[in-house]
Amino acid sequence: MPHKVLRIRRAQVDPPTRPVMLAIAGDSATGKTTLTKGLVEALGPDRATSICVDDYHRYDREERRHLPFTPLNPECNYVQIMEQHLQLLATGHPILKPVYDHRTGSLVRPALVEPREFVIVEGLLPLSTRLARACFDVAVYLDPPEAIRHQWKIKRDCNDRGYTPEQVVAELERREPESAAFIRPQREEADIVIRFAPIEGRQDPPGTPLSAEVALRPTIRHPDISRVLGEEHHAMHVKLARDADGRPIDALHVHGYASREDSRVLEKAIWEQLEVDHPFPESLGRLGGAQRSEPLAIAQLLLLYHLLDNRPDRDLTALVPATT
Repeated sequence: MPHKVLRIRRAQVDPPTRPVMLAIAGDSATGKTTLTKGLVEALGPDRATSICVDDYHRYDREERRHLPFTPLNPECNYVQIMEQHLQLLATGHPILKPVYDHRTGSLVRPALVEPREFVIVEGLLPLSTRLARACFDVAVYLDPPEAIRHQWKIKRDCNDRGYTPEQVVAELERREPESAAFIRPQREEADIVIRFAPIEGRQDPPGTPLSAEVALRPTIRHPDISRVLGEEHHAMHVKLARDADGRPIDALHVHGYASREDSRVLEKAIWEQLEVDHPFPESLGRLGGAQRSEPLAIAQLLLLYHLLDNRPDRDLTALVPATT
């Protein structure tokens, strides 16, 4: 070991604690931020840090008008800096993260980010390189149908970012080749793939939450849910299936019409396996206001399980605050 490196390590009086790292990847407007906010609220902001790697854009919105590629292209992002910062966070060190203001399309003052017990990283490209992937304990990919995603993106970009519907549709068409080249391949790198979509052939009443299909790949150990759910359950069921690439997975289906009573059965089974001496965090599944989605709550709970289960010391007492 080089002498200088040894001196640097000896100078660290209190070595930093390694946090649990979770990646949530997906195309624009797939629900990454909604999923992340629910996890941070359940854990508490004093225990969870979240960042968006879309902040590593090289160019602001005006500069991108004259470029031949879109933000989905790694060439449009400081990927090497993203990798360095993920390594620092994964080893318990703070970073000075760039900030991209999605509302104005501007690059603004960087922000100090200090890792807490849990670090949740969401964005377009968190699983795009081998080095970035190595930083995570759990990797998730959000994969809604394109028609649903386009609806979400038009609504969000028009309401929050000042675009017209025509501009959003044109941008979606422009981004499609790079989405296929750089975003969707990350699906193969995920331990969990989550798809929010309507049930095919079913005409649910307006306002019914989208159903969730959760692919649990054997790349990590998942909670045992088969003992409480079977294919005969009318609102939720899990079965052995094949993924798009032919690999075996456990496929969990939570239908949008699932009641609170239905989801409590699964929540209890998962929560008991963690042996957490705290009430279940009722903040999961919130869509805004009083609206709640049971499929979203179950998806968030599965990710919360993996965050807690991956703590190195497994000291889960006093971890999750009771929320109402």
